[in-house]
Amino acid sequence: MLPTFLKKSFMFLACIIVCQAAGWIGSLATIPAIPTWYAALKKPVFTPPNWIFGPVWTTLYFLMGVSLFLVINQQTRLSKTPSLILFGIQLILNVTWSFVFFGMQAPGLALIEILLLTVSIGATILFFMELSSLAAYLLVPYLLWVIYASALNTAIWILNR
Repeated sequence: MLPTFLKKSFMFLACIIVCQAAGWIGSLATIPAIPTWYAALKKPVFTPPNWIFGPVWTTLYFLMGVSLFLVINQQTRLSKTPSLILFGIQLILNVTWSFVFFGMQAPGLALIEILLLTVSIGATILFFMELSSLAAYLLVPYLLWVIYASALNTAIWILNR
């Protein structure tokens, strides 16, 4: 049997890897579209440079992984299942957005999808707050970035209709 420290270390690493893997999967649709389709789009003045997205998302996925780890390891009588299901839903929506926006090149449909993502992140934060306030707070930068991305998605959709 593994000592508790090793079990927790393995779980921490697994949580980080799961979240980073979501980013990697999404990048399969994103990276090929950046120099072609995305480069040709009209973009709003508040569009950040392309190089900023990688470091921001890597950081956000790391924070998501830490948040997930904190909830999984929280000792509580409350059921963690609804919170973990919500976390999984938002992670799937996160990946899906890349395939809708970049892969399908459908900013209008991606706007609907990212609004669902935003709501699911907010719900995850509320559910995580019941289990670990730190886990919930670690998701706030992610929510703020997705709200910003929603505004960017909206502007791109409007400018390119």
